[in-house]
Amino acid sequence: MIFTETKLAGAYIIEIERREDARGFFARAFCQKEFQAHGLKPIIAQANVAFNFKKGTLRGMHFQFPPAAETKYVRCTRGAIVDIIVDLRPASPTYLQHVAVELTADNQRGIYVPERFAHGYQTLEDDTGTSYEVGEFYTPSADSGLLYDDPRLGLSWPLPVTVISDKDKKFSPLSAIEPELKRRMSI
Repeated sequence: MIFTETKLAGAYIIEIERREDARGFFARAFCQKEFQAHGLKPIIAQANVAFNFKKGTLRGMHFQFPPAAETKYVRCTRGAIVDIIVDLRPASPTYLQHVAVELTADNQRGIYVPERFAHGYQTLEDDTGTSYEVGEFYTPSADSGLLYDDPRLGLSWPLPVTVISDKDKKFSPLSAIEPELKRRMSI
């Protein structure tokens, strides 16, 4: 596995190393020891999958507050997505900055999302699937999110939004929740 740290400390793009032969290829997509060697939490509490019917579908921007903050390891298993993460660590020099990466079934790339980051993605093709290995159990009382089009975040989505959940459309603007966000994300 090839780990490349992004401009957001602790967030990594993870490439597989293919071992190819006449059958195709074999590659490791997860290894506790390699994650630990890069300072990542190698705990998988839940493994989740999502399937999206329409190109332009948007999911996000989701996170959980501590003590139930999640790490995520996200990959695209069918089709293609643009995945965006936002640093929500108040003491971080990259607070509210983001990284976007294209994950596809072809490139087999993944992104490791640290705790106290918001995460979301938009599908680039119809019938797109994703998988998430999550480091904490889903905790409804800690569940929250940011508006995908909040002007303070300046996120650039590649396509018009075709499908989004009512929940994701109704997150409060950052300007309304930032004091609470900072308080609850500080450790």
